[in-house]
Amino acid sequence: MSKKVLIACEESQIVCKAFRELGHEAYSCDLQDCSGGHPEWHIKDDVLLHIDTGEWDMMIAHPECTYLTVANTYMKRGCSKYTAEEAEKLRHDAVLFFFAIADAPIKKICIENPIGIMSRLYRKPNQIIQPWYFGHPESKATCLWLKGLPRLNPTKFADFKNYRCKCGNVFPAEYGKYHCCENAAKPLWDNQTKSGQNNLPPSKDRAKLRSKTYEGIAKAMANQWGNL
Repeated sequence: MSKKVLIACEESQIVCKAFRELGHEAYSCDLQDCSGGHPEWHIKDDVLLHIDTGEWDMMIAHPECTYLTVANTYMKRGCSKYTAEEAEKLRHDAVLFFFAIADAPIKKICIENPIGIMSRLYRKPNQIIQPWYFGHPESKATCLWLKGLPRLNPTKFADFKNYRCKCGNVFPAEYGKYHCCENAAKPLWDNQTKSGQNNLPPSKDRAKLRSKTYEGIAKAMANQWGNL
């Protein structure tokens, strides 16, 4: 049965298109113009004005995570363009927005966000997923808070090519994780530097690029939750 799905805080339309491909009436909603190529499926507006209309069967939400992650920690130390007071206000507003999304009168809700303060202020997530659970050889721990939806099942575990040792040495995965030092080395995924950080270079679009949902995860959401 076709469902009407709201993809909150999404300009890329990756999740929206995954549901559309299966015949669902999905709409992305964001304050920005969409970059997914389908403006006819996009609501350019504050999503809080649309969550209580009673028309949605499901909502997949990606609230702004900048002020809900560990990023807020260094902001409060004065290591950014914000003062401590400004950073606190930004975090406060982000927390209120998250709670407004979570309290939406929609029977099926998924809220996606990196590991951060909402695990303490709201509740622990129902699950934490990785892109490599869904065919992408990359690492990005992502929390899912679920309401009326089952946990998302992995679809295809991706392999990594190299290990990275604590000493900084990188070597092929086939050598085994104890090839270098006494301590076990960690997988080095395609999106990581030798230190384990994300390898996207600084740019004005870095945050937008990092926030995009992986297609494998979007397709899993549409396939598994669209058929409920």
